[in-house]
Amino acid sequence: MMIIEQNEEITLSEENGRVFIAITNDGYNLKKFDELTRKHTRLKVSNFLALKKALEHKSHDPIEVGSWIESMELEISEDKMEALLTIFESQTYIQENLAEIHSNIQKVLQEQRIIYGHRPIDLLSVKSGKTYIVAKGLPPEKGENAKVTYLDQAEKKPVVKEDGNTDFFDMNFIVEIKEGSWLGEKMPPQKGEDGINIFGESVPAELGDDIQLKYDTKSAYEVEEDGKTVLRSKTNGIIGVVNGVLSVQRHLVIDGDVGLETGSLTFDGSIRVKGTVMAGYSVIASGDISIEGKEGVNAAELIKSTEGDVYIKGGIFGRGVTKVEAYKNIFIKHANECTLEAKEDIHIGFYTLGSIIAANQILVDEHKGKIIGGKTIAVNSITAAYSGNSLERKTELIVQGIDRKILKENAKEKAEEMIKLQEKISNLNVQISHFNQLKNAMTVQQIAVFEQTKQKYNHLQVEIKEIDAEIQRILRTLRQPKDYHIHITKEANAGTIIQIGYKSSVLSSPTKGKFKIENGELNV
Repeated sequence: MMIIEQNEEITLSEENGRVFIAITNDGYNLKKFDELTRKHTRLKVSNFLALKKALEHKSHDPIEVGSWIESMELEISEDKMEALLTIFESQTYIQENLAEIHSNIQKVLQEQRIIYGHRPIDLLSVKSGKTYIVAKGLPPEKGENAKVTYLDQAEKKPVVKEDGNTDFFDMNFIVEIKEGSWLGEKMPPQKGEDGINIFGESVPAELGDDIQLKYDTKSAYEVEEDGKTVLRSKTNGIIGVVNGVLSVQRHLVIDGDVGLETGSLTFDGSIRVKGTVMAGYSVIASGDISIEGKEGVNAAELIKSTEGDVYIKGGIFGRGVTKVEAYKNIFIKHANECTLEAKEDIHIGFYTLGSIIAANQILVDEHKGKIIGGKTIAVNSITAAYSGNSLERKTELIVQGIDRKILKENAKEKAEEMIKLQEKISNLNVQISHFNQLKNAMTVQQIAVFEQTKQKYNHLQVEIKEIDAEIQRILRTLRQPKDYHIHITKEANAGTIIQIGYKSSVLSSPTKGKFKIENGELNV
């Protein structure tokens, strides 16, 4: 038996880790016992009710009140990267026995075979019962993630000259590529640096995250070259991105004009016309359309891209019949008596005269561009240097804005529609798999049904992609700031109609500025 504390009031003793107290003075109370526990920090009281009862009945017989815990306790983290030490001795005892405590810490570490990452602790400031890190491993460093690089697409925007003027005559609109051309590459994820735990054992590092190359497998392929995965083209064409996936799109080049020799064109891919589109003829393509003749387009009927952009280097003399439609953007030198419609933006270099123009944003060169007559309608903004003319020709500039609630509902409805189509796709996929199992033993009738099922499957795939693209377009629109405005930088002539949302005003005298709704009113 070891005597822990003995005075005229109590005897505190320990035997086999059990602590007993004998009360020799009837005046001893709970408050004094509390002071005793603060002095002897290794005392852990677990039999409080027995102690309370003994104090109330003034019992002089030894009673068991708890246990005498170890001087210190070492805990090892689950990952073996940290050793945590708790010292239960009082601060007074620690400061009076620094060498002993330090020796005991080293002994505990040695007993547990902790050989790496020892961390000294300041024993002069150690608090009883508080946990301290006495060893810490070196964590492994995760390897670098895979790195993916793709071929840059043509930057479809007007070239700005050194003098600040915009050149709409020359745009790097379509980049043609050859079979086997480099389209992109992926450097594989790298191995990191191994770590060491507190037992001196190696801790393997994680490989960096992998990233998949996104591409259309029908038009591109992967090949291993010099320790990296290289993406190359299967065919001639132009680079493009459809629904976030890199692809090489079919490309038709017309060396001359679209007219009597070629007839009107409809093509699944992009079209580059080095000449013009003659009066009464049309060009319709799923991809980008580039009309590069310097004379522009004169009274052509329809130029339409169902998935891409339209670029007309020389502008349009429409004679009231030409219509240009783009799923994305239109880039044009000038627009004369024609109709332009784009779901994204329309860029015009010189002027628009007597035309109907509709897009998300309409940008006529802010230094010298003119909008004269006609109706110009944008969702977000219209920018030009001049509007109308000195003869006060009626010129309508309209920014509609968006009804966010309706757009959100549209996106929701389209998402629900896409889910239903995906369910149909899944069912058709099951049918196709079943037919494939019977492929060599099918009747003529079964073969016909099989082909019809595949056609339905492909049609639904296209429909789903179109709906998804429309949902993404709506979401992009919703993310745009509510900065609806009409900006005329040089002069808005009398006769110009300025309309933002439902607010409109007809200018009676020349002015300029950024017109928008302020405090519920049009700031004209």
